[in-house]
Amino acid sequence: MNIYDIAKLSGVSIATVSRVMNGSEKVSEKTKQKVMSVIEQEDYTPNVFAQGLGLNTMHTIGIIVPDIADMYMSTAVSILEKHLAEHGYDCILSCSGFSQEQKEAHTRMLISKHIDGLILVGSTYSGHGLDEHETDYIREAGKQVPVFIINGEVEGDNVYSSVCGDRKAAHDAVCDLIAQGRRKILFLTDSLSYSASEKRAGYEEALSENSLPVSGDLNIKLQRSEPHYVRDILLQYTKLSCDAIFATNDSIAVGAVKYANVKGLDIPDDVSIIGYNNSLLSICSEPEITSIDGRSGQLCHDTVDNLIKVLNGCDDIEKCLSLPCQLIKRNTTDF
Repeated sequence: MNIYDIAKLSGVSIATVSRVMNGSEKVSEKTKQKVMSVIEQEDYTPNVFAQGLGLNTMHTIGIIVPDIADMYMSTAVSILEKHLAEHGYDCILSCSGFSQEQKEAHTRMLISKHIDGLILVGSTYSGHGLDEHETDYIREAGKQVPVFIINGEVEGDNVYSSVCGDRKAAHDAVCDLIAQGRRKILFLTDSLSYSASEKRAGYEEALSENSLPVSGDLNIKLQRSEPHYVRDILLQYTKLSCDAIFATNDSIAVGAVKYANVKGLDIPDDVSIIGYNNSLLSICSEPEITSIDGRSGQLCHDTVDNLIKVLNGCDDIEKCLSLPCQLIKRNTTDF
Protein backbone atom coordinates (compact mmCIF):
# COMPACT_ATOMS: atom_id res chain seq x y z
CA MET A 1 0.00 0.00 0.00
CA ASN A 2 1.37 3.40 -0.99
CA ILE A 3 0.24 6.99 -1.54
CA TYR A 4 -0.77 6.13 -5.13
CA ASP A 5 -3.12 3.42 -3.85
CA ILE A 6 -4.59 5.73 -1.20
CA ALA A 7 -5.29 8.38 -3.86
CA LYS A 8 -6.94 5.81 -6.13
CA LEU A 9 -9.14 4.40 -3.38
CA SER A 10 -10.10 7.88 -2.20
CA GLY A 11 -10.86 9.12 -5.71
CA VAL A 12 -8.54 12.12 -5.35
CA SER A 13 -5.11 13.15 -6.66
CA ILE A 14 -1.80 12.18 -5.07
CA ALA A 15 -1.26 15.86 -4.29
CA THR A 16 -4.53 15.95 -2.32
CA VAL A 17 -3.46 12.93 -0.26
CA SER A 18 -0.16 14.70 0.39
CA ARG A 19 -2.03 17.80 1.55
CA VAL A 20 -4.13 15.76 3.95
CA MET A 21 -1.10 14.00 5.44
CA ASN A 22 0.70 17.33 5.84
CA GLY A 23 -2.27 19.01 7.52
CA SER A 24 -2.86 21.55 4.76
CA GLU A 25 -5.81 23.90 5.21
CA LYS A 26 -6.42 23.87 1.43
CA VAL A 27 -8.40 20.61 1.67
CA SER A 28 -12.10 20.63 2.48
CA GLU A 29 -13.22 18.80 5.61
CA LYS A 30 -15.27 16.38 3.50
CA THR A 31 -12.30 15.43 1.34
CA LYS A 32 -10.04 15.19 4.36
CA GLN A 33 -12.41 12.77 6.09
CA LYS A 34 -12.70 10.65 2.94
CA VAL A 35 -8.93 10.32 2.62
CA MET A 36 -8.39 9.74 6.35
CA SER A 37 -11.04 7.05 6.30
CA VAL A 38 -9.17 5.16 3.57
CA ILE A 39 -5.85 5.61 5.40
CA GLU A 40 -7.33 4.17 8.59
CA GLN A 41 -9.07 1.30 6.80
CA GLU A 42 -5.88 0.32 4.99
CA ASP A 43 -3.70 0.90 8.06
CA TYR A 44 -1.42 3.02 5.86
CA THR A 45 1.84 4.32 7.34
CA PRO A 46 3.20 7.17 5.22
CA ASN A 47 6.71 7.06 6.61
CA VAL A 48 7.55 4.99 9.67
CA PHE A 49 10.77 6.90 10.36
CA ALA A 50 9.12 10.30 10.09
CA GLN A 51 6.24 9.17 12.29
CA GLY A 52 8.70 8.11 14.97
CA LEU A 53 10.07 11.64 14.94
CA GLY A 54 6.60 13.13 15.07
CA LEU A 55 7.02 14.56 11.58
CA ASN A 56 5.36 14.10 8.20
CA THR A 57 8.61 14.29 6.24
CA MET A 58 12.27 13.32 6.44
CA HIS A 59 13.18 16.41 4.37
CA THR A 60 15.46 14.27 2.22
CA ILE A 61 15.55 14.02 -1.56
CA GLY A 62 17.22 11.20 -3.48
CA ILE A 63 19.35 12.13 -6.51
CA ILE A 64 20.51 9.55 -9.06
CA VAL A 65 23.07 10.20 -11.79
CA PRO A 66 24.76 7.63 -14.03
CA ASP A 67 28.31 8.90 -13.37
CA ILE A 68 29.33 11.74 -11.06
CA ALA A 69 32.69 12.05 -12.90
CA ASP A 70 30.82 13.48 -15.88
CA MET A 71 31.03 17.29 -15.80
CA TYR A 72 27.38 17.76 -16.75
CA MET A 73 26.27 15.46 -13.91
CA SER A 74 28.57 16.90 -11.23
CA THR A 75 27.50 20.45 -12.08
CA ALA A 76 23.83 19.46 -11.94
CA VAL A 77 24.26 17.75 -8.55
CA SER A 78 26.01 20.83 -7.14
CA ILE A 79 23.16 23.10 -8.24
CA LEU A 80 20.48 20.68 -7.00
CA GLU A 81 22.13 20.21 -3.59
CA LYS A 82 22.48 23.94 -2.99
CA HIS A 83 18.94 24.77 -4.11
CA LEU A 84 17.43 21.93 -2.07
CA ALA A 85 19.32 23.15 0.99
CA GLU A 86 17.77 26.59 0.51
CA HIS A 87 14.38 24.88 0.92
CA GLY A 88 15.54 22.95 4.00
CA TYR A 89 16.07 19.58 2.29
CA ASP A 90 19.07 17.27 2.48
CA CYS A 91 19.92 14.90 -0.35
CA ILE A 92 21.24 11.37 -0.84
CA LEU A 93 23.32 10.84 -3.98
CA SER A 94 23.54 7.55 -5.84
CA CYS A 95 25.51 6.76 -9.03
CA SER A 96 23.70 4.08 -11.00
CA GLY A 97 25.84 3.57 -14.07
CA PHE A 98 24.05 2.95 -17.35
CA SER A 99 22.80 -0.64 -17.17
CA GLN A 100 19.07 -1.25 -16.81
CA GLU A 101 19.61 -3.55 -13.83
CA GLN A 102 21.65 -1.00 -11.91
CA LYS A 103 19.30 1.90 -12.64
CA GLU A 104 16.41 -0.12 -11.25
CA ALA A 105 18.42 -1.31 -8.23
CA HIS A 106 19.58 2.18 -7.27
CA THR A 107 16.05 3.53 -7.59
CA ARG A 108 14.69 0.81 -5.30
CA MET A 109 17.49 1.43 -2.81
CA LEU A 110 16.76 5.13 -2.51
CA ILE A 111 13.01 4.57 -2.24
CA SER A 112 13.73 2.19 0.66
CA LYS A 113 15.43 5.09 2.48
CA HIS A 114 12.03 6.76 2.86
CA ILE A 115 13.02 9.82 0.84
CA ASP A 116 10.43 12.52 0.17
CA GLY A 117 11.17 12.79 -3.56
CA LEU A 118 13.48 11.48 -6.26
CA ILE A 119 15.43 13.35 -8.95
CA LEU A 120 17.00 11.48 -11.89
CA VAL A 121 19.60 13.40 -13.90
CA GLY A 122 20.24 12.42 -17.49
CA SER A 123 18.43 11.19 -20.56
CA THR A 124 19.65 7.63 -19.92
CA TYR A 125 16.70 7.33 -17.52
CA SER A 126 14.32 7.91 -20.43
CA GLY A 127 15.37 4.60 -21.95
CA HIS A 128 16.05 4.29 -25.65
CA GLY A 129 12.51 4.92 -26.85
CA LEU A 130 12.18 1.36 -28.15
CA ASP A 131 10.66 -0.38 -25.14
CA GLU A 132 8.41 1.50 -22.71
CA HIS A 133 9.01 -1.22 -20.12
CA GLU A 134 12.53 0.20 -19.70
CA THR A 135 10.95 2.99 -17.67
CA ASP A 136 8.43 0.94 -15.68
CA TYR A 137 10.66 1.21 -12.60
CA ILE A 138 10.28 4.99 -12.71
CA ARG A 139 6.48 4.76 -12.83
CA GLU A 140 6.66 2.28 -9.94
CA ALA A 141 8.77 4.77 -7.94
CA GLY A 142 6.15 7.42 -8.70
CA LYS A 143 3.66 5.39 -6.69
CA GLN A 144 5.81 6.05 -3.63
CA VAL A 145 7.20 9.58 -4.08
CA PRO A 146 7.22 12.39 -6.66
CA VAL A 147 9.81 11.63 -9.35
CA PHE A 148 11.48 14.34 -11.43
CA ILE A 149 13.71 13.67 -14.46
CA ILE A 150 16.17 16.26 -15.72
CA ASN A 151 17.05 16.15 -19.44
CA GLY A 152 14.73 13.24 -20.07
CA GLU A 153 11.04 12.53 -20.54
CA VAL A 154 8.95 9.71 -19.06
CA GLU A 155 5.16 9.66 -18.82
CA GLY A 156 3.51 8.41 -15.63
CA ASP A 157 1.47 9.35 -12.57
CA ASN A 158 3.51 11.47 -10.14
CA VAL A 159 6.38 11.59 -12.68
CA TYR A 160 7.58 14.97 -13.99
CA SER A 161 10.09 15.70 -16.74
CA SER A 162 12.23 18.62 -17.84
CA VAL A 163 14.00 18.79 -21.19
CA CYS A 164 15.77 21.23 -23.45
CA GLY A 165 15.08 21.29 -27.17
CA ASP A 166 17.98 19.07 -28.25
CA ARG A 167 16.51 18.17 -31.64
CA LYS A 168 15.77 21.77 -32.63
CA ALA A 169 19.10 22.99 -31.28
CA ALA A 170 21.02 20.42 -33.31
CA HIS A 171 18.88 21.10 -36.37
CA ASP A 172 19.40 24.87 -36.20
CA ALA A 173 23.15 24.60 -35.56
CA VAL A 174 23.66 22.26 -38.51
CA CYS A 175 21.56 24.57 -40.71
CA ASP A 176 23.85 27.43 -39.65
CA LEU A 177 26.86 25.37 -40.74
CA ILE A 178 25.22 24.61 -44.07
CA ALA A 179 24.43 28.30 -44.57
CA GLN A 180 28.17 28.96 -44.21
CA GLY A 181 28.87 26.57 -47.07
CA ARG A 182 29.64 23.42 -45.08
CA ARG A 183 28.61 20.27 -46.92
CA LYS A 184 30.42 17.41 -45.19
CA ILE A 185 29.34 17.64 -41.56
CA LEU A 186 30.61 14.90 -39.24
CA PHE A 187 28.34 13.81 -36.36
CA LEU A 188 30.19 12.53 -33.26
CA THR A 189 28.57 10.98 -30.19
CA ASP A 190 29.48 8.54 -27.44
CA SER A 191 25.90 7.71 -26.44
CA LEU A 192 22.71 6.03 -27.57
CA SER A 193 20.63 7.90 -25.00
CA TYR A 194 17.37 9.72 -25.65
CA SER A 195 19.21 13.06 -25.74
CA ALA A 196 21.84 11.81 -28.19
CA SER A 197 19.10 10.33 -30.38
CA GLU A 198 17.29 13.68 -30.44
CA LYS A 199 20.50 15.46 -31.46
CA ARG A 200 21.11 12.91 -34.21
CA ALA A 201 17.54 13.35 -35.46
CA GLY A 202 17.98 17.14 -35.64
CA TYR A 203 21.28 16.71 -37.50
CA GLU A 204 19.72 14.37 -40.06
CA GLU A 205 16.66 16.57 -40.53
CA ALA A 206 18.87 19.57 -41.28
CA LEU A 207 20.81 17.60 -43.90
CA SER A 208 17.65 16.29 -45.55
CA GLU A 209 16.00 19.71 -45.64
CA ASN A 210 19.06 21.06 -47.45
CA SER A 211 19.22 18.16 -49.92
CA LEU A 212 22.43 16.78 -48.41
CA PRO A 213 22.88 13.00 -48.02
CA VAL A 214 22.83 11.39 -44.58
CA SER A 215 26.07 9.43 -44.87
CA GLY A 216 27.17 6.64 -42.55
CA ASP A 217 30.77 7.70 -43.19
CA LEU A 218 30.02 10.99 -41.46
CA ASN A 219 28.29 9.46 -38.45
CA ILE A 220 30.63 8.01 -35.81
CA LYS A 221 29.66 6.38 -32.50
CA LEU A 222 32.56 6.58 -30.05
CA GLN A 223 33.08 4.36 -27.02
CA ARG A 224 33.87 7.31 -24.76
CA SER A 225 34.39 11.07 -24.93
CA GLU A 226 37.91 11.53 -23.47
CA PRO A 227 39.61 14.09 -25.78
CA HIS A 228 42.81 12.16 -26.56
CA TYR A 229 40.79 9.05 -27.31
CA VAL A 230 38.54 11.03 -29.67
CA ARG A 231 41.57 12.53 -31.41
CA ASP A 232 43.21 9.13 -31.89
CA ILE A 233 40.03 7.47 -33.16
CA LEU A 234 39.51 10.21 -35.76
CA LEU A 235 43.14 9.90 -36.88
CA GLN A 236 42.50 6.23 -37.62
CA TYR A 237 39.97 7.24 -40.28
CA THR A 238 42.61 7.90 -42.93
CA LYS A 239 40.00 8.71 -45.58
CA LEU A 240 37.87 10.92 -43.36
CA SER A 241 36.85 14.09 -45.19
CA CYS A 242 34.73 16.73 -43.47
CA ASP A 243 34.48 20.49 -43.34
CA ALA A 244 32.50 20.67 -40.08
CA ILE A 245 32.03 18.59 -36.93
CA PHE A 246 28.99 18.47 -34.67
CA ALA A 247 29.79 16.84 -31.30
CA THR A 248 27.15 15.85 -28.75
CA ASN A 249 29.26 17.08 -25.82
CA ASP A 250 32.16 19.47 -25.26
CA SER A 251 34.66 16.77 -24.35
CA ILE A 252 34.22 15.21 -27.79
CA ALA A 253 34.52 18.67 -29.35
CA VAL A 254 37.87 19.18 -27.59
CA GLY A 255 39.03 15.89 -29.10
CA ALA A 256 37.90 17.16 -32.51
CA VAL A 257 40.00 20.31 -32.03
CA LYS A 258 43.03 18.18 -31.18
CA TYR A 259 42.41 16.07 -34.28
CA ALA A 260 42.25 19.17 -36.48
CA ASN A 261 45.48 20.50 -34.98
CA VAL A 262 47.33 17.24 -35.67
CA LYS A 263 46.04 17.22 -39.25
CA GLY A 264 47.15 20.81 -39.73
CA LEU A 265 43.60 22.00 -40.43
CA ASP A 266 42.76 25.65 -39.83
CA ILE A 267 39.83 26.20 -37.47
CA PRO A 268 37.32 27.45 -38.56
CA ASP A 269 38.39 27.99 -42.18
CA ASP A 270 39.08 24.35 -43.01
CA VAL A 271 36.77 22.80 -40.43
CA SER A 272 34.13 24.30 -38.12
CA ILE A 273 33.41 22.60 -34.78
CA ILE A 274 30.35 22.79 -32.52
CA GLY A 275 30.18 21.20 -29.07
CA TYR A 276 27.32 20.73 -26.64
CA ASN A 277 26.58 21.71 -22.99
CA ASN A 278 28.55 25.00 -22.96
CA SER A 279 30.74 23.57 -20.20
CA LEU A 280 34.04 24.84 -18.83
CA LEU A 281 35.77 22.67 -21.43
CA SER A 282 34.46 24.85 -24.23
CA ILE A 283 36.46 27.85 -23.02
CA CYS A 284 39.51 25.88 -21.84
CA SER A 285 40.17 24.82 -25.42
CA GLU A 286 42.22 26.86 -27.87
CA PRO A 287 40.47 28.07 -29.93
CA GLU A 288 37.45 28.40 -27.66
CA ILE A 289 34.61 26.17 -28.85
CA THR A 290 31.20 27.23 -30.11
CA SER A 291 28.80 25.20 -27.98
CA ILE A 292 25.08 24.70 -27.43
CA ASP A 293 23.91 25.57 -23.93
CA GLY A 294 21.36 23.00 -22.80
CA ARG A 295 20.20 25.27 -19.93
CA SER A 296 21.03 22.60 -17.32
CA GLY A 297 21.31 25.16 -14.53
CA GLN A 298 17.83 26.52 -15.21
CA LEU A 299 16.42 23.01 -15.53
CA CYS A 300 17.87 22.11 -12.12
CA HIS A 301 16.49 25.24 -10.43
CA ASP A 302 13.04 24.77 -11.98
CA THR A 303 13.02 21.08 -11.03
CA VAL A 304 13.68 21.83 -7.36
CA ASP A 305 11.08 24.61 -7.30
CA ASN A 306 8.45 22.33 -8.83
CA LEU A 307 9.36 19.43 -6.55
CA ILE A 308 8.87 21.62 -3.49
CA LYS A 309 5.51 22.75 -4.85
CA VAL A 310 4.39 19.13 -5.30
CA LEU A 311 5.55 18.25 -1.78
CA ASN A 312 3.50 21.18 -0.51
CA GLY A 313 0.39 19.78 -2.19
CA CYS A 314 0.28 21.74 -5.45
CA ASP A 315 -1.35 19.63 -8.16
CA ASP A 316 -1.14 21.94 -11.20
CA ILE A 317 2.56 21.46 -11.98
CA GLU A 318 3.44 21.10 -15.66
CA LYS A 319 4.20 17.44 -16.39
CA CYS A 320 6.95 18.21 -18.89
CA LEU A 321 8.90 21.45 -18.70
CA SER A 322 10.70 22.36 -21.92
CA LEU A 323 13.29 25.11 -22.36
CA PRO A 324 14.93 26.28 -25.60
CA CYS A 325 18.68 25.77 -25.98
CA GLN A 326 21.09 28.59 -26.81
CA LEU A 327 23.96 28.54 -29.30
CA ILE A 328 27.01 30.23 -27.77
CA LYS A 329 29.20 31.37 -30.68
CA ARG A 330 32.99 31.27 -30.19
CA ASN A 331 36.06 30.79 -32.35
CA THR A 332 35.54 27.33 -33.84
CA THR A 333 32.84 28.61 -36.20
CA ASP A 334 32.70 31.56 -38.60
CA PHE A 335 29.02 32.44 -38.18
